Amino acid sequence: MNLDELRKTARAIVAEGKGILAADESFPTIKKRFDTIGVESTEETRRAYREMLFTTKGVSEFVSGVILFDETIRQSAGDGTPFPKLLEQQGIIPGIKVDKGAKALALCPGEKVTEGLDGLRERLEEYRGLGARFAKWRAVIAIGDGIPSETCIETNAHALARYAALCQEQGLVPIVEPEVLMDGDHTIERCYEVTFAVLRRVFADLADQRVEYEGMLLKPNMVLPGKDCPRQATPEEVAEATIRCFRHVVPAAVPGVLFLSGGQSDVQATLNLNAMNAMGSHPWEISFSYGRALQAPALRAWAGRPENVPAAQRAYSHRARMNSLARRGKYRPEMEEEAA
Repeated sequence: MNLDELRKTARAIVAEGKGILAADESFPTIKKRFDTIGVESTEETRRAYREMLFTTKGVSEFVSGVILFDETIRQSAGDGTPFPKLLEQQGIIPGIKVDKGAKALALCPGEKVTEGLDGLRERLEEYRGLGARFAKWRAVIAIGDGIPSETCIETNAHALARYAALCQEQGLVPIVEPEVLMDGDHTIERCYEVTFAVLRRVFADLADQRVEYEGMLLKPNMVLPGKDCPRQATPEEVAEATIRCFRHVVPAAVPGVLFLSGGQSDVQATLNLNAMNAMGSHPWEISFSYGRALQAPALRAWAGRPENVPAAQRAYSHRARMNSLARRGKYRPEMEEEAA
């Protein structure tokens, strides 16, 4: 493990004004996205869509890295340039999703554990050879009656820590993603309690597995009420609860926190990110690693038609620029009126 290299890559990913495009949708997820625009999900349509995103000119001003899927990291642009090389040519760092998905956790109804540790060392070695410089592993924690259980939290935290250690061994920056889901009618206070418990356990296990905090990044949920909660929170309330929670449990040695959007609308995710950065300086860089919240307008504009690529790229660039401004606490809703 070259800790200096890991630190350098981690800091580059959370460079000022920049964040990550999560383009690592699994086959079922991207099929759902394509279904909304009436496009069949095939290897070629997925490749064409990702090429549209990856060839958007000037987006490297706002996007530091892209998380790829196993299929995508092996694909190439129309001119034959492999996607990882295409990204690197623009100054964007290629990354890779390495988990095998969340599966039902035995004897824990309603809860899941992320699988994929078997053979991970060899997969990481291959991905690094294909151009990846960081990786991502997502754990999902649901809030409901009697859940999450300690078993669920402990099992997922241990898997995240083992994954992170293997990444650093192979020279890849691990992005650790423990997502407390928005599904449900729970309050923001309940989300705070669960997020606190999850992060505390995750960082304890990371320490046990000898993971170097300076060479990793955190991709968590924001502290939010459930999407069915009668009382939703303002961006200022989300920012206050999230930062207060994280100051208690996230070590200052971690270079950056890249929030997931987790079901928020694209504008809401930007507003909440902006509110956190507008509070002032924090021990870590406060950034974004958005999938749908960066892609949704571009996907609608593209609609699977080659002639729509310029409009789709403008939509993607606009969304990336809005989140870049939010990275600095300088976003204002009226900026959305500008041409995408």
